[in-house]
Amino acid sequence: MKIICAYNANIDAIYRVDGLQMSSFAQGYEEEISTRLQNLPGSISSVPDFFAGLFYCMQKGVGAEWMIRDPGVFEWLRSNFLERSFMRMGGNMGIMANVLSELGTSAVIPNIPNPSPLQMSFFSDRAIFVPYEGKLQRSSDIHQSEPPGDSQELIHFVFDFKKDDSFLLYGKQMSVPRENRFIATYDPLNFELHIDEEFSRYALSNIREMDGVLIAGYHLLREAYPDGSGYQEKLGRSLEQLRAWKSRNNKLHIHIELGHFSSTGIASDVFSGLVPIADSIGMNEDELAMLAGMYGIDTSGILEMDACSIIRAAASMCKVFGTGRILVHTREFVISVSPASASVAGEIFEALHFGVKCAAAFACSGKLADRNTLLAIASGIEESDHGRLQMTKIEDTIPIIYRENGIIAEYSGYSVCAVPTRLCGQPVSTVGLGDTVSSAIFLRELELGS
Repeated sequence: MKIICAYNANIDAIYRVDGLQMSSFAQGYEEEISTRLQNLPGSISSVPDFFAGLFYCMQKGVGAEWMIRDPGVFEWLRSNFLERSFMRMGGNMGIMANVLSELGTSAVIPNIPNPSPLQMSFFSDRAIFVPYEGKLQRSSDIHQSEPPGDSQELIHFVFDFKKDDSFLLYGKQMSVPRENRFIATYDPLNFELHIDEEFSRYALSNIREMDGVLIAGYHLLREAYPDGSGYQEKLGRSLEQLRAWKSRNNKLHIHIELGHFSSTGIASDVFSGLVPIADSIGMNEDELAMLAGMYGIDTSGILEMDACSIIRAAASMCKVFGTGRILVHTREFVISVSPASASVAGEIFEALHFGVKCAAAFACSGKLADRNTLLAIASGIEESDHGRLQMTKIEDTIPIIYRENGIIAEYSGYSVCAVPTRLCGQPVSTVGLGDTVSSAIFLRELELGS
């Protein structure tokens, strides 16, 4: 398989949150934090904004990514947390490209906003090839030489918190209901959905040789930019690129991975713009609830990870927009809703199992590896209890075609595939699991369909 990946890659600085330590850091900001928790800002323009986002996610056990609007806050985070953080590949596209490379894809062609030596050192050296200085080069060759121009690193702070950790809020001790993460992002290039010129030229010239395209990064778009422009021009440039690729290769399979949008307006324009182009769109339960709510679709039960509610909402989204397929990945299960035939549903079902196994092994080890190693690790990881219960609930609610460690079913004219995830008792990291699931599923589907 030959796969193009775009658009966002950065460096993640992962910080293991100690709740009481964070409470100590937040001393002196209590009143401002309390005010912001009553009306969440959704972005970070001050230190209290940061703590409001972090404490809200910890209190609810949910994940979120907020953009840092003030460079001063970014410098404050660097000063206080970078030295004790673990750095690794970040950005949906960067993570997905590495997964594809390690799982045996013959060639992965990524768009890299800033190919600095440090950034390139985090790319897999197995099958990543980068259009650079007029030719296609291995990532391992590029990171040894300093690129021209500004090589300032693009660092996202990922605050990983664990279940049952405690912190002080409103003077009371709070307990974290489940592990998750809060991401504080300051990233001028990825905010603009930056497209490298050499990548663009190579992709267009060689698109007929490609089997698939994995796209992400739209959630980083902003309403307005310092130069007075808006997100519409950046989005339009991307949509034009995807249309050009499709027009030259009508067999090209394009999967879009969404993210946590800071604006419902941006989310709506991105989703409606991508639907006519994308073959499949991936998201988590938070993102599904946001999109469904925007279009008047019932969202009850989605955030509680009720599988039947997720199926109903995803099918309604498919019906309203005519999209080919929606893939919803949660902590407990993964669900695909599409107009696929029974034979294709079998391939999707197998691909879902492959994806959750790869993600489970990655969560336990914190490292990517070849597929045989990952599958061997996953064989010893138990399926989610909640996920199994939800499979039974689906079976009791809608017509089932096949049932074994998951289900293939039919709902309202759509094919439904659902499998429980496998949960590691002590995950090394929860960062990038959705991207790992989606990219592994995508690759296996391409292989099965070729």
